[in-house]
Amino acid sequence: MFEFTIRLDSLSVRPLYEQIYDYIKEEIQNGGLSCHERLPSTRKLAQYLDVSRSTVTLAYEQLLSEGYIENRPGSGFFVNDLEGLYKLSGEEEEETSETKQIKETFLYDFSPSGVDLESFPHNAWRKISRGLLMENNEDFYQLGNPEGEEELRKTIATYVHQARGVRCRPQQIVIGAGNDYLLMLLNAMLGDDRVYALENPTYRKAYDIMKILRQEVKTVEMDEQGIMVDELEKSGATVAYVMPSHHYPLGTVMPAGRRLQLLKWVSSGKDRYIIEDDYDSEFRYKGKPIPALQGFDSNDRVIYLGTFSKSIAPAIRISFLILPMRLMKLYRERGRRFSSTVSRMDQKILAEFIRAGYYERHLNRMRSVYKSRHDTLMECLKPLSNSVSISGEYAGTHLLLTLKNGMDEEQAIEAARKAGVRIYGLSSYYINEKPRRDTVILGYANLDEKKIREAAKILTRILK
Repeated sequence: MFEFTIRLDSLSVRPLYEQIYDYIKEEIQNGGLSCHERLPSTRKLAQYLDVSRSTVTLAYEQLLSEGYIENRPGSGFFVNDLEGLYKLSGEEEEETSETKQIKETFLYDFSPSGVDLESFPHNAWRKISRGLLMENNEDFYQLGNPEGEEELRKTIATYVHQARGVRCRPQQIVIGAGNDYLLMLLNAMLGDDRVYALENPTYRKAYDIMKILRQEVKTVEMDEQGIMVDELEKSGATVAYVMPSHHYPLGTVMPAGRRLQLLKWVSSGKDRYIIEDDYDSEFRYKGKPIPALQGFDSNDRVIYLGTFSKSIAPAIRISFLILPMRLMKLYRERGRRFSSTVSRMDQKILAEFIRAGYYERHLNRMRSVYKSRHDTLMECLKPLSNSVSISGEYAGTHLLLTLKNGMDEEQAIEAARKAGVRIYGLSSYYINEKPRRDTVILGYANLDEKKIREAAKILTRILK
């Protein structure tokens, strides 16, 4: 770790996390950090650089979203295997055509998991943090309630009711550091004798976590309305993990009729539950927001999963579960054995951020930013109307292009790569079944409008 010679300029207009991010990225590209090499933990690097841990975490999250590093649960952060980005030892440093190509690699990254870190509300976050630190309250540094700070849970209960139509009490809410942790917590609560069903395609990380936890996992096919409930019944599952308001990655919105079928399924079997992952539901650009499934659940069987990682920044690492009342006794028996994984200070900052109206203003701003980028991308893709069909638009921060020009997914990705544009294949989100190989994903959250136009011009030339 102490071989990192990062020189941070606190007077620069560029945020410190960007300076850290640029340094590590260049070290990876230049071979200073080799493939599979372990990086220092966010805590140790923050101590070494004398910066806040959240600053280092923001840099790591950006590197994660761009694929330069990976997070191995329980082991730490490691450099990814990025073929073609490393200089071999002993090579001359003069700029050759090959090194020029390295510099041009992925000039534009349509990452579907990206966020606009330039718009992070630094001033508000700094103001709240400073105010709380000035209180000099020693309780901030004590271990808090396992389920999280009461103030934050009350604030979230009010927010999700107003914004998402969710009905809950603060005591039903459990705060955790990311959806990964909360899924592991649910696994500990619900036990090992469960059969989980996931939509196919699905959020791959949720599937991987369940497999790591050695759960029995089934995949259920989707149609244009979402998960096929008759196939779900045949699967023998007792827990269904779904994204009804905005499916990732397809962008499907589950209509009322299919939601009622799903609620009928969960209520007709003994001890069945639905995990509703309300992924990026804040961003919708056409029509009214789609209410959460949980608000229509009259049988107390829907477990609601929400996060602030997409709406604020991945480094915030604050997610929450809303448990049905029928599971509260089980949580007290099993779940409370796990300490809270989010610091009390971070929880209090977020609670005040929401309570004081900063979060609502930030969301309104981000909706405007992302809508503008969405509209720009849609406009730039018009010349491809005969070559591709577009789906999953008008919500979230990505859309899908289904190829009609004779190219398959791999060919499109490779052609874009050679032109310096990174796009993503839909097939990687499918489990077990033979995947579709005619569709690519374009995320636009981490590209400004100028870059979207430049990248779309390249894609138009490649895919037309």
